Amino acid sequence: MKVDGLYPHIWQHLHRRRAQLPHALLLIGQRGLGKFALAKEIAAALLCERPTKEGQACGNCPACGWQAQGNHPDFRLLQPSAAQNSDTADTEGNEGNAATEENGKPARKKASQWITIDQVRSLEDFLHVGTHRQGARLVLINPAEALNRAAANALLKALEEPLPGTLFLLISSESHRLLPTIRSRCRTIPVLRPAHAVAVEWLQQAGVADADHWLALAGGAPCLALDLASSGEKMLFDAWLAQAVRAADGEVLACAAELDKVLKADNRPAAIKRLIEWAQKWLYDLVLASHALPPRYYLAQEARLHRLAGRSEPRKLLAFNRKTLQYKKQCEQPLNNRLFLEEFFLGYSSLFRR
Repeated sequence: MKVDGLYPHIWQHLHRRRAQLPHALLLIGQRGLGKFALAKEIAAALLCERPTKEGQACGNCPACGWQAQGNHPDFRLLQPSAAQNSDTADTEGNEGNAATEENGKPARKKASQWITIDQVRSLEDFLHVGTHRQGARLVLINPAEALNRAAANALLKALEEPLPGTLFLLISSESHRLLPTIRSRCRTIPVLRPAHAVAVEWLQQAGVADADHWLALAGGAPCLALDLASSGEKMLFDAWLAQAVRAADGEVLACAAELDKVLKADNRPAAIKRLIEWAQKWLYDLVLASHALPPRYYLAQEARLHRLAGRSEPRKLLAFNRKTLQYKKQCEQPLNNRLFLEEFFLGYSSLFRR
């Protein structure tokens, strides 16, 4: 579903400046706002040979046809291999080339969560060859914080010496992790949460029932709310919520085992990191409940949150909530999901008096 209606001010700004766009745009904002979808719509509009008077892609010209099929000759997408081939991503352990499966065959190498220097270097020929349709040339990088240090430094050269007619579109949900030199060479466009009424209407048009509930869980991010209501993200969320309640009664190992099964079945990248993000929101609402305040995210769980908060202490909840920041950083490194979850739930279950 198109997201341009969520951000009309961004479209109007880019449309007015279509002929004077900088060589690099950086779209920043929280996860789930639809920045990637918005960037693809911007790219399609700039590559379109017969854009509408509002500046959007016509959808009928040859350029729009190529872009829809993912093979426009003047467009390149850089993203981690885990995002490109999520079905080959392992869910736990280290990247061991010598590892073997039970049948004795070599195990597939774990898909990378990073954009590598080889991917950036592969742009060299693309950037220095004339465009096929005498129009714009676009490079979309998503997410920009996935550029490892070598790849980021390699990209700097292209950003420092911009070529005419070339536009870099960078997407970031954690812009503080970008090299300052990368940020300084881009025009930053903040993608803010749309107004509540606008987001709810967009979700309802997408067929989402109880849009207010899902939007609250997503922290006001409409695209994440849509994922929660209709895709595999909901399976991960439901599994987390069930085990969060169960672990409060001390069933730590069983909870870790159940969640580990769900993570192994989730083929999308960074599943364990997304789970910790749900845990952070749960702990945030527990802190609010400990002060007799209504929840911010888990609206439907208000009564349960207050019961659990009554078995704990605000200082313990706050301390463990801060510790989840360390857990989130650990998720970016190769780890054993089962052991990681066991450690997490041991600390979590200790918060509640039995």
